[in-house]
Amino acid sequence: MTRPGSRSDSRPGLRSGSRSESRQDSRSHSRTDARSGKRSDVRAGSRPGSRASAAQPLPRSNEPADKDRQFAATLANGIDILLAFDSGDAMLGNRDFAERTGLSKTTVARLTHTLTALGYLRHDTVLRKYRLGAAVLSMGYPLLASMHLRQLARPLMKALADRLCGAVSLGIRDRTQMIYVETARSTDSLIVTPEIGAALPMLSTAIGRAWLSHAPAHEREAVLNQLRLQDPDAFARAQPRLADARRDLERQGYCANRAEWRPEVYGFAVPMCQPVGSQLFVLNCGVPAAQGSFAAIEKQAGPQLRALMLDIERMLGLR
Repeated sequence: MTRPGSRSDSRPGLRSGSRSESRQDSRSHSRTDARSGKRSDVRAGSRPGSRASAAQPLPRSNEPADKDRQFAATLANGIDILLAFDSGDAMLGNRDFAERTGLSKTTVARLTHTLTALGYLRHDTVLRKYRLGAAVLSMGYPLLASMHLRQLARPLMKALADRLCGAVSLGIRDRTQMIYVETARSTDSLIVTPEIGAALPMLSTAIGRAWLSHAPAHEREAVLNQLRLQDPDAFARAQPRLADARRDLERQGYCANRAEWRPEVYGFAVPMCQPVGSQLFVLNCGVPAAQGSFAAIEKQAGPQLRALMLDIERMLGLR
């Protein structure tokens, strides 16, 4: 599906120490996916906007581990340990990791020891808990640095954020959630202050719906299937909104969120006309609902966000 005036879219590790350990980790992987609801319940108390509250636990592979012979279950379990941290978690213990991942305590202890040795975790020997290590940050930096679009868009995003007295962010998809890779805001006093790396759900946000409305069909269907499996009820409830988002994008060039995700913020989003570096970027704008009615804010924010995306696409030579 294309936006008005846009071109038509042409796009139609860690090794196990023994066989028994490999089988155990493989079974742990299967249990983790099957028990994703448990992991969500454990972290239900996270603050709004945090990784846990923003999205359901994510499946690591499109196929079950026992059907994918190339899937390294031990590596995936180690990554799950790192992903267990929420934005409000300074430290976690092995028991926390076990509860949040569904892995056995023995497996967790082995993984945290290895991750600490590699610098991805730091161990507090007094509290017997772990913090994220600097290696996690250094691992993500090359990705951000390679996205030259961020540097190009940043001043334009800041100018729009100042005009709307809100926040403008740039995001990409990470499995079944959206992740901010750049953000600009008019002031730090906003109720919602997005940060780079923040995760947002796809079904209930403007940025997620915009991605689902414009992504290549095969990629979109794969993501929708994962979302359906994660939470069938939420997926069913979201269907009318997704249909509305597709119509809005085709008719007016942007998707909107009437404070459905966060009651204090109206959201608007515009996807890029085509992927850049194999990623479909989406511009997102959040404006405090206290500034006025949805209709009044939409009249200003929607068209200006679309115009900003058109300017960025021209600067990239996409138009």
